[in-house]
Amino acid sequence: MQQAEYAKAWGARGIMIQPPMRYKSDHRETVTYFKTVADSTELPIMIYNNPVDYKIEVTLDMFDELQVCKNITAIKESTRDVINVTRLINRFGDRYKILCGVDPLAMEELCLGADGWVAGLVCAFPKETVAIYNLVKAGKIAEATKIYRWFMPLLELDIHPKLVQYIKLAEAQAGIGSETVRAPRLALVGKEREEVLKIINDGIATRPEL
Repeated sequence: MQQAEYAKAWGARGIMIQPPMRYKSDHRETVTYFKTVADSTELPIMIYNNPVDYKIEVTLDMFDELQVCKNITAIKESTRDVINVTRLINRFGDRYKILCGVDPLAMEELCLGADGWVAGLVCAFPKETVAIYNLVKAGKIAEATKIYRWFMPLLELDIHPKLVQYIKLAEAQAGIGSETVRAPRLALVGKEREEVLKIINDGIATRPEL
């Protein structure tokens, strides 16, 4: 609740929250946690549903109970199960905005009705990310697919535990950022850095014309 107050005081226009990270809360505890935060603020809230990395899934039954919180308006869908987009739409219609949170599944989820994309590699390749989104929403699937296939080796950098280092390196290579990361993360070195650099540089060398 305190963090939500800070967010509003500092000018945030919305917040994203995920289940508790240091304790594997059950159904009742998870719902209560989200409701408590939602009731403490007027800011719109996006719930980050990432059971792969954070070990707690926000289930459809949980989202059903959370409908009473009018300021819970969106879901960052990161279950890595593309079927979940259809499940959410079938059950809740347009009650929640659904945004794909897994780069290598973005086009699939957009085609299935996701409203948006919380992207990672957009930090290094913004034009290509926006192009895929706009083309899918315009129904130009073949054109979007061509860019998406080129993009895939880069997008897969987003699902590694070191995604921050990988994306920061991509930003540096693209000339719009740096490799600097905050501890305990460290910049990449040695063979790992060389392998990631090859993926990034190969992508830059074959970058499609938009």
